Amino acid sequence: MLQVFIYILTTLFVICSLLLVLVVLMQRPRSEGLGATFGGGMTDSLFGAQTTDVLTKITIWLAGIFFACTLTLALLHAKQNSAGDLAARLKAKAAAEKTIELPATSAPDAAPAPAQPSVPAGQ
Repeated sequence: MLQVFIYILTTLFVICSLLLVLVVLMQRPRSEGLGATFGGGMTDSLFGAQTTDVLTKITIWLAGIFFACTLTLALLHAKQNSAGDLAARLKAKAAAEKTIELPATSAPDAAPAPAQPSVPAGQ
């Protein structure tokens, strides 16, 4: 379920970022640079005389959505990674608990280690 929500939010994030780039490029700068290239007259006829106000409001909303998506995606990825680490630790703990240790009394008698010959200190 968490993975599906991450995919949906990532899609919204990409769409929002593309729209944000387009809206910022459509805005008319003070020096009439790149904004005039994309048809400054077209935005005046489309949005009316208050083009800069409309584009500014759209930019503010898209930037807010962009930052909200960024923060939410960061938190969801952190939660997903910590949940994966927790699951791995629980599996390792369960595997360690399943290991059966034999009691010391039921272990077969070990043969005594062979005695090593002693070498006199003088030789």
